[in-house]
Amino acid sequence: MEDNRLILSMLGALLDYPDQTLIVALDEIRAELVGHAGLPLDTRTALSDLVDRLSARPLLDLQEDYVDIFDRGRATSLYLFEHVHGESRERGQAMVDLLAMYETKGLFLSPGELPDYLPVFLEFLSHETPA
Repeated sequence: MEDNRLILSMLGALLDYPDQTLIVALDEIRAELVGHAGLPLDTRTALSDLVDRLSARPLLDLQEDYVDIFDRGRATSLYLFEHVHGESRERGQAMVDLLAMYETKGLFLSPGELPDYLPVFLEFLSHETPA
């Protein structure tokens, strides 16, 4: 169970904007993901390939890649409610509700962090106990 929570946290880290903390953690992430028997072999292989590519590139290049992939179009946005609600008014209320749920469970976001950002949601899930 704890193993699955760690995996969620690591997946969130891989999807977050790359920084030096990620670079330092890549070897640990690789070892954990590749050795996780609960993940299908093809998923473990793909994640290992991703970690290898991240490890081989300078941080500035990784950051440029991130912006190109995730910040330039709605189809690859990491903001969950953008896919569900688009620019509708419901998106704002959904974020308020999600933020309230986080805070009820003890997760408080930094100013400027949006609750529907997939890495934040994965980190939240990594602290939850499955029902």
